[in-house]
Amino acid sequence: MDGRSEDFWKALDELVGNSEIVIDRPKGSAHPRFPDFIYKVDYGYLKDTASMDGAGIDVWVGSGDKKVDAIMCIVDLMKRDSEIKILIGCTEAEKLEVYRTHNETQYMKGIMIRR
Repeated sequence: MDGRSEDFWKALDELVGNSEIVIDRPKGSAHPRFPDFIYKVDYGYLKDTASMDGAGIDVWVGSGDKKVDAIMCIVDLMKRDSEIKILIGCTEAEKLEVYRTHNETQYMKGIMIRR
């Protein structure tokens, strides 16, 4: 577009680098409201940040090098909102799991934007 996409990724790097990552839903744990849903990748948020839902900015943290490597842009028809989720250190297999997670129901859809 305007050649400034690298500025976007640098801004995310700064935000993540200056934030504490809180993993409140570790890999293998069940979702608090949907116990049949098991997280396949660590999921949490950046402490002292804010997203559209008023909570911290959501993050998926994989098993690779801890750098920002993609984002998911989500539309949730049940909650009637949208937001981004930052992927940090996700392997290709973990990215696929995150993508599937946000597209497996009719109520939530997402696209992945890779760095």
